[in-house]
Amino acid sequence: MNAVMRTWQDGPYIFIVQIGIVSSKDANVKTKRATSDELPKVTASSEPQGTHFHMIVEVKGPYEYLSLADYPLMIFFMVMCIVYVLFGVLWLAWSACYWRDLLRIQFWIGAVILLGMLEKAVFYAEFQNIRYKGESVQGALILAELLSALKRSLARTLVIIVSLGYGIVKPRLGVTLHKVVVAGALYLLFSGMEGVLRVTGSFHGVTAVVANFGLSIIDSCIIYWIFISLTQTMKLLKLRRNVVKLSLYRHFTNTLILAIAASVVFIIWTTMKFRLVDCQSDWRELWVDDAIWRLLFSMILFAIMVLWRPSANNQRFAFSPLSEEEEEDEQKEPMLKESFEGMKMRSSKQESNGNPKASKAQEDDLKWVEENVPSSVTDVALPALLDSDEERMITHFERSKME
Repeated sequence: MNAVMRTWQDGPYIFIVQIGIVSSKDANVKTKRATSDELPKVTASSEPQGTHFHMIVEVKGPYEYLSLADYPLMIFFMVMCIVYVLFGVLWLAWSACYWRDLLRIQFWIGAVILLGMLEKAVFYAEFQNIRYKGESVQGALILAELLSALKRSLARTLVIIVSLGYGIVKPRLGVTLHKVVVAGALYLLFSGMEGVLRVTGSFHGVTAVVANFGLSIIDSCIIYWIFISLTQTMKLLKLRRNVVKLSLYRHFTNTLILAIAASVVFIIWTTMKFRLVDCQSDWRELWVDDAIWRLLFSMILFAIMVLWRPSANNQRFAFSPLSEEEEEDEQKEPMLKESFEGMKMRSSKQESNGNPKASKAQEDDLKWVEENVPSSVTDVALPALLDSDEERMITHFERSKME
């Protein structure tokens, strides 16, 4: 490696270049301190006022132009890009097997996976460009941050819709849909602004405070709304006694609680490790501060994929206006009506005490009912109207009165 000087891998350093003007008799002498055409060139002239110096300082390491602090982050984005590709292949396979029974929520999950894949691919390409060319393409960074903001906004909108029970316990959201769209748009605005300001170097002062504060407030309100909606949806499922959907929402709620607990722990750890220190000695772990949130998001997404995966029993999670027990009651209701109509004939005749002809007709009707109405129909349709000892006594008493 043709280098002017070498420095330590870990530690502060400063590189000073001194340029001097040669005397007039050596005006035509050009000093070149380089062994190749790509290294810095210094040219001296006898006219100091008309001299222009162009210098390029190149700092290379074991990974070309990429710093040792950023190299683990490049590997992380490469691994996450592969993970999102596997997510996409798995989701496509599930969707292809059960494409007839797909729910709307499952299309949203597929869109989030696609955006995550594009985001990780753009970040990885940017780090590769820095590694081999030594230059950062600001447009690629802005595109990656906007894709990341869109992905997170879409994911939060998805979680809100799921927590409201859309497609599960509600056929439509109605007026609530406008609130969901506004919440997602506000988060997209502040998240995109924060990311663009950070990569362009303008993330300081009042602008940084406004972006961070607005993003924190919106995120907190969304989390509060999600848990309130989850509580109401689970109460409704308990009233309907829908065990399958209730179990699904319980697992989903536990996943969100674990994610929030992990987020609080990581916030405390990163604050104490990287922000409340005067000298940053653990620079090798700086990549964790950015990677941990993307990894946590991917874990939540994978949990949602497992819970809402397409399957043969996909319609168990779809909206149904009545529970299974209510449907069985509706199926039994026509049989009950027919049985009651048969029993209505028994009580429709008016008793006329002291009239032998009416008593004879009454007795004939009773005998016809006993001989022609099978007891099995009564046993199936009206178990509460089965003949009991008390009913036999009442019937015997009525017959004795008629005689």
